[in-house]
Amino acid sequence: MPMYHRLGKIPHKRHTVFRKPDGNLHYEQLFGTEGFSGMSSLLYHLNRPTMVGEVGPAIDRTPVAAVTHNLKSRMIKGFDLKPADDFLEARKVMLFNNDLNVSLAAPRASMTDYFYKNADADELLFVHEGSGVLHTLMGDLPFGPLDYLIIPRGIIYQIEFTSKQNRLLIVESFSPIVTPKRYRNHFGQLLEHSPYCERDIRKPERLDPRDEKGEFQMIIRKENHLHHLVYDAHPFDVVGWDGYNYPYAFNADDFEPITGRVHMPPPIHQTFEAHNFVVCTFAPRMYDYHPESIPAPYNHSNIDSDEVLYYVDGDFMSRNHVERGFMSVHPAGIPHGPHPGAYERSIGQKQTEELAVMVDTFKPLRLAKMAIELEDDQYWSSWREQS
Repeated sequence: MPMYHRLGKIPHKRHTVFRKPDGNLHYEQLFGTEGFSGMSSLLYHLNRPTMVGEVGPAIDRTPVAAVTHNLKSRMIKGFDLKPADDFLEARKVMLFNNDLNVSLAAPRASMTDYFYKNADADELLFVHEGSGVLHTLMGDLPFGPLDYLIIPRGIIYQIEFTSKQNRLLIVESFSPIVTPKRYRNHFGQLLEHSPYCERDIRKPERLDPRDEKGEFQMIIRKENHLHHLVYDAHPFDVVGWDGYNYPYAFNADDFEPITGRVHMPPPIHQTFEAHNFVVCTFAPRMYDYHPESIPAPYNHSNIDSDEVLYYVDGDFMSRNHVERGFMSVHPAGIPHGPHPGAYERSIGQKQTEELAVMVDTFKPLRLAKMAIELEDDQYWSSWREQS
């Protein structure tokens, strides 16, 4: 996210003496990506961020494919996923390839016993249901329903839930998650035709530096393993930072849809992008206003991409028998489109209140065992005309 932000106390010049009130030095840390050429921030710690007191076991969390070569349309009933107390235990991978993992989660409890860092991937957490605060070493981000939380790789965080029922869609990206290039000028500023702008982005707030020594449990995901470490100092000891690399929030209700006289293609809904996939927001909007328009999407062939559509709320015009929390998977290679009757029903409709999140991947997805367990196994045949 190429947008400068500053929080807390920092020295006038980088890489210079910055003393505490007692005369001792703060400890500077460059938090960057792509070596020294990507986006970065400079953080100032009360204690050395390198003090590891213990290294424990590593637990293998590599996703295992139940289906590797899929050419069947599928519907995953996401709200049938049983809640779990622990945040990491609650995360269940449904779909994956070498570019990303797509998971669902229904965590019940806040993260209080450990801190978490994903060293493999940027994370996109879409909050379908729930509210709370994302606590990070770079400040706090309050969140609520329909928020996208973008957490760059390497961010240390805890999540505090203030709600009892929480439902999350999680995308782990092995490349940076960024705003679409066509929405930005060459300086990185979002352009006038972008469906959202910088003032819609919520940045970290309220640093609360913790000058504590002790044993602080840290779980770090690296190469699909969860590594258990103990740090000697509280990781949230940052007194100030500035730069371009930090977590942020964006609410789906702030996405301003692009509409036209006839049906517009899915790229108009694009919200984020990464290597080999995009994320789109299908937000409430006016339908096409040509007098003979057909608002329902035309049948189309996903020759180059698998389409994953997570249904959040509203009237899912193009689908029959779809509920909140369902997630459809339409693989590359076969056409798909509106369910029987939906094409005809859409004529004359003026607007939709549907809200959905789409993930389009440009490499085939594999299905994990949990996705098969939550599947409506008749969905693939639901386009057949009934005699």
